[in-house]
Amino acid sequence: MTSPTRKLAAILAADVVGYSRLMGEDQAGTLDALRQLRKELFEPVVAEFRGNVVKRMGDGWIVEFASVSDAVDCAIRFQVGLADHEIIRLRAGIHIGEVVFEDEDVFG
Repeated sequence: MTSPTRKLAAILAADVVGYSRLMGEDQAGTLDALRQLRKELFEPVVAEFRGNVVKRMGDGWIVEFASVSDAVDCAIRFQVGLADHEIIRLRAGIHIGEVVFEDEDVFG
């Protein structure tokens, strides 16, 4: 167990709108769309804006940024990139404040 580390950060929380419904309607298609989204949009955009993926959930991500403007620009790029997507819609929120990093997780 590592000691907690506190720092000021911008945290982007993003998840897929209607994920449970999408999985119920077409599990294989939804998972394929998410894999494509992660590879072609999410990972390159996070890297472009110097984000650090802290946590991945089935339909969501927690990403840390040193800059609020990078977090906001990343979220905007996600929305623009998904504007014409037939299946996936992404919901995103940004928190700025002191957060605690402990055991490869973030709190706060």
